Parts: sequence; structure tokens; C-alpha cells
Amino acid sequence: MRTMQDLVSALRRIDGRGYKAYKDIAGEYDFGEFTLSIDHVQGDPFAAPSRLRATAPLNFAEIPARHLENRTRRVATADFLTRRFAESIRRICRQNRGSGKSGLFSIDSGGQEVLERTSILLHSAGVEARFTVGLPAAGRRVLGRQAEEMLLSELPRIVSASLRYRSLQSGDLESHVDTVEDQEEMRGQLAGLGLVSFVGNGSILPRSSGVDDRPLLTGHSTPVVPFSSPPELEVELTRPNGGPIRGMGIPEGVTLIVGGGFHGKSTLLRSLERGIYNHIPGDGRERVVSLETAVKIRAEDGRSVVKVDISPFISNLPFERDTRQFSTENASGSTSQAANILEALEIGTDLLLIDEDTSATNFIIRDARMQELVSKEREPITPFVDRVRQLYEREKVSTVLVMGGSGDYFDVADTVILMDRYEPCSVTEEVRKIVANRPNQRKREVTTELSISNDRRPVAGSFDASRGRRDVKIDARGLSTILFGTENIDLSAVEQLVDSSQTRAIGEAILFFSRRYAAEGMSLRDGLEMLDRELQRQGLDILVPYKVGNLARPRRLEIASAINRFRKLRVQ
Repeated sequence: MRTMQDLVSALRRIDGRGYKAYKDIAGEYDFGEFTLSIDHVQGDPFAAPSRLRATAPLNFAEIPARHLENRTRRVATADFLTRRFAESIRRICRQNRGSGKSGLFSIDSGGQEVLERTSILLHSAGVEARFTVGLPAAGRRVLGRQAEEMLLSELPRIVSASLRYRSLQSGDLESHVDTVEDQEEMRGQLAGLGLVSFVGNGSILPRSSGVDDRPLLTGHSTPVVPFSSPPELEVELTRPNGGPIRGMGIPEGVTLIVGGGFHGKSTLLRSLERGIYNHIPGDGRERVVSLETAVKIRAEDGRSVVKVDISPFISNLPFERDTRQFSTENASGSTSQAANILEALEIGTDLLLIDEDTSATNFIIRDARMQELVSKEREPITPFVDRVRQLYEREKVSTVLVMGGSGDYFDVADTVILMDRYEPCSVTEEVRKIVANRPNQRKREVTTELSISNDRRPVAGSFDASRGRRDVKIDARGLSTILFGTENIDLSAVEQLVDSSQTRAIGEAILFFSRRYAAEGMSLRDGLEMLDRELQRQGLDILVPYKVGNLARPRRLEIASAINRFRKLRVQ
């Protein structure tokens, strides 16, 4: 291992030379209190920044053992340190040192959710921070003196300020870790209490804007209404750190969220969607939890579908087209929504979350008048209203549905929540009276048994990740697109993805799945369950052959969503 002085000497020697001379500094350096590893040096100031790691031993970091005693607390501690590393970069570093990305420090620090990441790892050797640096250049000439300032002056200050316990606000770290652990514990209590979701009293559900996921603050043009549970649905959960907490428990079964426009129906549903994640203190949703397998379902015109059995919802198509192994390059609203549901059931969801605003109307409901005009013999769609109870009673899959336009769902609902100016009211008893006084004229249109297939087996040869001369070319193009070889996978309708680092990890996971599990002939469900266990045991590093700091853990449900939308997919 080389010394700090070796790095100084190398930078001064290459000062003013062509940019590729930076390749000389790759390697490991002993900085005394930590080790600097320069793993990859960019070949051009306009290329992706260089990848570096700083590893500090535990006796330097001095992280208290209580913050490392279980997986949840380790993930939360790493998340806190990552955010402090990013703050230290903003506070300490001088930016814009030359051409392209020169002078830029960066670490993958995320948003409002706490995700398992590769940006900071806590292990027996200590604390390892993975970050990128835009090595400075004038044109394409090395600025060695400025690189020396970055790596020998600014970096040690960043490491000391963010990876050393004595430099942190210990109360903030304690609160961060305890809050995350409380959420994980609350989520773990739901099934045992017969609940699918919980919204704690005092939660702030509205967000600042459609592009700002932070909580809406007092003083905004829209009033901030802290959440308060209806008495009929109020339950109490326990927390290991925060003590008992009361709030609205949404029971298993079929739940409707109703109310007028702009009264908070979709806001509540979006909070339940994000309840699969833990949130940072102060987010407003750190008291909101949902079953970890909850899936948001919507219509998705134009997506590809490969051999999905959608016959529980769509059958008897014209020209005797088979829907038991339905494939299309251009799904309609109804066929895409049916496929989305069946694919989620195939992977093992326990909770469907649906908003009528993003659903195909003819998939959600057919009222009595339309039934009278268009007979069932001429209509291939079995509307969701006629399957939703079967999903719960036969498959134990619950549904939470935002519905503002049709009372036909009153007949099949177990629980009905009315949102009135962002305040929830339990109106289940009123709905039962309406059902008794105003009998529904529509007929149930179920003509086949409900059957769920979970044995689709992707063909390993489908997943060609090569592009040009590169055997593997995988990248994320923002949150919603994966570049996989020569193909783009569109995830814009996969609404529970929250971070482009998840998207990037999904791309790598698809290749890993194809080489490890699809190659063995495993079903999609079995292979992804195996992958999930591997990620749980070994971490995200198994997905790539080199060390990167920009991966975040996705659920197997989102990995499956990406595989199902891969247009070159072939299925046995």
C-alpha cells in the first residue's frame, strides 16, 4: 500500500500532462486514519467521474454497538452517515475546478426513504464510504495541484466530519436509527393484527409538489391537516423506541377510499404505496406502514405482455384468441391492468392498491345499463368488481381502492373510508344502509373460476445485455428507464420505485437472475425469491463484478415488473 506522500508525488509529477495520466494514481493509499482506494479513474474530464472508497476502522469511527446490533439499525446508520457525507461535501468542497465534471465530489444519498445502499457499508473491517470524484482538468490537461487539494485536504475533512461518531450530532443519529427501527417493527405487526396498513395520528401526508417529495409545510396555499384516525378504525401499535402509537388501521379485505375531488383520496393512497419503505425523521410519513408486498396497480397502455394467464379477467376474445397464455406488444388499458394484477399475484403480493383515476374504466366496472346494452356473451372483460372478493376469500389478497365515481363497489366492500377535507371518516355502516335501501341492479359476470399461475419460466437466452463491442451494457436513465443491452425497459408505470439507484440495481439484478436462476430453468417467482435471499445474506455487491456506490435495494416485485416489461422476454 502506498502512502499519502506517494499520492502527492504522483499528482505533482503528472500536473499539466494529458488527462489519461491520472491513471497513474489508481490504487490504495494509507491516510493514517483511513485508507483511500482509487478503484477506477475516468479517461476524460467529461466522462463518468472516478470511483473512490474511503475505509475507516471501527476504532476511528467509534459507532456505538447499539446502532449496529441488527440489520435494520445498520441500514439506518449507514443511511444517516451517507446523508452526513453528502452534507459535508456541500459544506467543505470548492466546486467547478475546470472542464467537464472537474472538482465534483458526490455520494449517492437518496431522498425521503431509507434504503439499503452501497454508498456506505458497515462491516467488520470498519466503515466504507464509496463516492465519486471528477478529477480536475483544464481542457484535457491534468490539474494536479487542484487534485491534491481535493484528495489531500478536503477529503480527510469530509471523512472526519461524516464517518466519525464524535463529529456527528449524536442525538440526530439516535433519532434517525430509532425512527427507522420503529417503522420496521410497526410493519411487522400488521399481519398479526389483521391489518394491511396503518396511518399514525399526526402524520403529514401531502407532499410539497409533484416534483418535491418533502412534506407540505404550514404556510403553503393548501392547508396542512395532520392525520387523525376515525374512532371506529383506531388501533394501537407498539414501538421499541417511541412507545405505543395510535392511528388508523386498515383491515384485511376490501377497503374503499371515497370522497369528493381534491379531498385527499389519492394522497392517502400514495402514502400507503410508500408505506412499504421506512422514512427519515420529519418526513411526515414515518408513522405510515403497509405490508411489504403491497403493489400499486394501474392501466398501462402500450406495454408488452408475455404469456400471462389473464383469463380470470379477460376471456372469450374475438377470433378465439387465447388469454391463458396472453401475449401482446401493445396492451390496451384493460389487458395491461389485468396483466399487472396477475403478474403481482404470481410474485406473491398480499395487497393491491388501485386508484380509479389511473385505471381502465371498463376493467374496473360495468354498470347495469351497459350490461343491458352489451350482453356478457359479447363482453370479454370480467370487471374487477366481480373478482375483488374472490381475491380476498380464496387467495387472501386484500385490496385498497380509491373510488369516487361508482357505488357498485359498496356491495363488495368490507371497509369504507370517506375523505373530507383531508380528514378520514369511517362510513361503512352508512354504506351498508345504502346497499340495503338501494339494491344494485347489475349482475355479477364471473363465468370461470379464479386461478393464479406462478410457473412462468423466463428463457435465459432472452436476456442479451451486449451492445456493440461490449458484452454487458446496463445503465439507468433516470428513475423510469433501464438500458439493457440494446433495449430500453420502460418502468414509468411502476409507481413504487423511488430512486434511480434502485432502477440501476434492477438492471444488474435482471442479468444476475438470467445467469444464475433462469439458466437453471427456475420459475420467475422461485428465482426471484432465491435472489432476494442472496441479497439479504450477501448484499448488493453480488450484482456487479466491481465495487460501486450507486446501487439501492429494490423489491423482487419491481425486479419482476422490469423483467415482465422487457420486450425481448421469452417464457417457457
